Amino acid sequence: MCGITGWVAFDDDLRAHRDVVEAMTRTLADRGPDDGDVWLDRPVALGHRRLAVIDLPGGRQPMRVETASGPVVLVYSGETYDFTELREELEGRGHRFATASDTEVVLRGYLEWGESVAERLNGMYAFAIWDGRHERLVLVRDRMGVKPLYYHRTRDGVLFGSEPKAVLANPAFPRRVDTGCLRELVGFTKAPGWSLWKDLHEVEPGTVLTVDRDGMRERTYWRLETAPHTDDAETTVARVRELLGDVVPRQLVSDVPQCVLLSGGLDSSAITALAARHLAGQGRAVRSYSVDFAGYEENFRPDEFRETPDSPFIRDVSAHVGSRHRDVVLDSKLLGTPELRQAVVAARDMPIGLGDIDSSMYLLFQAIREESTVALSGEFADELFGGYVWFHHPAARDADTFPWLAFQNTYTADRTGPLRPELRRALDIGGYVADQYADAVARVEHLDHEDAAERRMRTSSHLHITRLVRAMLDRKDRMSMAVGLEVRVPFADHRLVEYVYNAPWALKTHDGREKGLLRGAVADLLPESVVRRVKSPYPSTQDTRYAEELQRQTRDVLAERDHAVFEVFDRDWLRGTAERDPATVTGEVRTGLERALDFYHWADLYRPGLELA
Repeated sequence: MCGITGWVAFDDDLRAHRDVVEAMTRTLADRGPDDGDVWLDRPVALGHRRLAVIDLPGGRQPMRVETASGPVVLVYSGETYDFTELREELEGRGHRFATASDTEVVLRGYLEWGESVAERLNGMYAFAIWDGRHERLVLVRDRMGVKPLYYHRTRDGVLFGSEPKAVLANPAFPRRVDTGCLRELVGFTKAPGWSLWKDLHEVEPGTVLTVDRDGMRERTYWRLETAPHTDDAETTVARVRELLGDVVPRQLVSDVPQCVLLSGGLDSSAITALAARHLAGQGRAVRSYSVDFAGYEENFRPDEFRETPDSPFIRDVSAHVGSRHRDVVLDSKLLGTPELRQAVVAARDMPIGLGDIDSSMYLLFQAIREESTVALSGEFADELFGGYVWFHHPAARDADTFPWLAFQNTYTADRTGPLRPELRRALDIGGYVADQYADAVARVEHLDHEDAAERRMRTSSHLHITRLVRAMLDRKDRMSMAVGLEVRVPFADHRLVEYVYNAPWALKTHDGREKGLLRGAVADLLPESVVRRVKSPYPSTQDTRYAEELQRQTRDVLAERDHAVFEVFDRDWLRGTAERDPATVTGEVRTGLERALDFYHWADLYRPGLELA
């Protein structure tokens, strides 16, 4: 896992701008703490930071092959899980390898198949290839969008990077944020290609972007397609188990210590059990990690999301599969410190405002990194198998909007409440969300024989796989890579996604419960307590000391008269909330404070030019 960046300027000589390219590359040092280098030719500069995972001595980048008509150079972030098979095929076609890395397989795959190499890769990746034979840059992002990649089109080329901060480090990029940029930040629809910065875009998942002297071209090499599902229930359950049995061992390949993230839910427990079974065949025990808060289990109170604490189920799974488990226990008061909040905002490049959910994940990954470099996660299962509560809540399920927004909760209920009234009116979040929903629904393909209920659930599944999960994957990537930890996502394997997406809703809930298809595929591997457990999301602290810390920091912010935060957030709302009884600073009120504090630190870190109504 790594960080990549670069600059193409056909009307310039970038060899004179090494210092700028090195600065862009340094911004990604957390993603690649083990090594870094740049490569420059007249119209192009590439930068790379490396987290060494496979072939530690041989996988250095930028990686180059000299051809008779020019160099072909690769900077690559991610993992290709079928690199062994591809290497054998390429060797059969006459290629000779100097390393044992998957990076060289991708590079030589490009030499053999051109940009069509993307269709052959099974993995999570974002990479850039400078093809000196044709003076062409090729940017490629994986099918599901596990690995991030951003670009800014310039007058004579392009700037790109794994994270916005790499592009922002180039003086040629104008740091502007306008009202249109803020709509998605508040609306939370995960609009395709969006970034918070004006004129900075994501390379969309499953896409190849090509830049040469004639301009920029985009090609979609993968999209979520609708197809008939002909397998019966028993065959479908067996096929899901077969796919998972192939995916997890592939993603355990590593030359560095590895582990799994274990929450005690069905998804992470399934990955843990499959990993434990595979590693046991090699005489090894799986390492597992979880996050907890001091006193959380003893003082737990059920809320709108969580019926039970995670710890009892984690203990059951660890004992059942024999994992070497570690609980990372956090002090809730420390979750809200300004220093930690600033680190999280810098990792995400945006003031997302998820508060202790982000900060605790950051600290969890920081602790794991002390002992492991690679972790497997259960992310993506809820979106794929229908695990979220709003899949099964009639009002949210049947609403003509995004289900996660229709299901009113802490993170979606009146996200505009803390904003300045005039900005709320200018944003028109209701209209924005409606437009995004119409666009998203128009992309869904249906089968002729589907009834209304099946069409509704296919649409919902499509929205989750092409919209919501990308926000979840981005969060996990940013929090993990900020501390140099590679998190792999077995449920994002495109073969599994294609198969499960096309299974009828009745099969996904064949046992009358959420994620019935997944439960049927892995039940024999898990303790009964976990098989019966109701979906529970990532934990959030219930300690009032955390709210008190938010209020204290808000009072400090209010003492500043002319800070940029007051161009967005309503001073009177912040003042009133800061003086409330801390016991009442819960739900959307607490979230509002978290968003305001995130924005405060983001504005200090990035100094954006705000162009707001």
